[in-house]
Amino acid sequence: MDKIVAKKKFGQNFLKDEHVLRQIIEAMPNTSNSLVEIGPGLGDLTKYLVDVRGLTAFEVDTDLCKHLNERFKTLIKEDKLQLHCGDVLKSWDDNLVDEDYDLVANLPYYIATNIILRALADEKCKNLLVMVQLEVAKKFAANAGEKNFGALGIITQSVGTASIVIDVPPTAFDPAPKVDSAVLLIQKSKSRSDREFEQMLSYAFTQPRKTLLKNLSSHFDKALITKALEEMELPLTYRPHQLTTEGFHQLYKKIT
Repeated sequence: MDKIVAKKKFGQNFLKDEHVLRQIIEAMPNTSNSLVEIGPGLGDLTKYLVDVRGLTAFEVDTDLCKHLNERFKTLIKEDKLQLHCGDVLKSWDDNLVDEDYDLVANLPYYIATNIILRALADEKCKNLLVMVQLEVAKKFAANAGEKNFGALGIITQSVGTASIVIDVPPTAFDPAPKVDSAVLLIQKSKSRSDREFEQMLSYAFTQPRKTLLKNLSSHFDKALITKALEEMELPLTYRPHQLTTEGFHQLYKKIT
């Protein structure tokens, strides 16, 4: 087969660094859940994952699907690898697969946030170990008071814990991206369920430099928000990144 060239429309940057690939495998949670990989690309991470346990992979690029079908034809025949060709988001209903699974993947940057949020909402997904842009990883792993703390961090902390486990330089990829990357680990204890709470978060962080009272007053009764903040013994000058995840849940209950 001719050399496969990365396609910009799919945000393809193939992870080639063997040291980083092994680090990802070593960082995987020790569970008996099945494995799911989204965007296996050339199969360089896939070859390690299938050695761990049964794997289901989703690839949108038809050229890569042909490559993967050829590279792993024996494992596919032995049912150690199930390869689905097509847009994973179009086939993702409430649950991506029918059994408890861990998502391990080098995600295309342009849909990484969307995929992570879908996985957090999927009750069958128990853990995520995903390569994303470093700045995105920081948002999911941020804590209250940090400049990156926002809706993504609160949603994550509402369902589990998040940490950055591996920093990855551009040189680990072919072609090299223009940004640094990181492997993000999210271990879930439950799934997202309250979309109205998440809508409140989007209002709260509309203009992060403005006060929480100012941002929320555009969508909720100002007097009610003021009363809630006073009951929580919080200053009316509080900015959204200063309030903890628990604080946001308390506030939500008081104003809705």
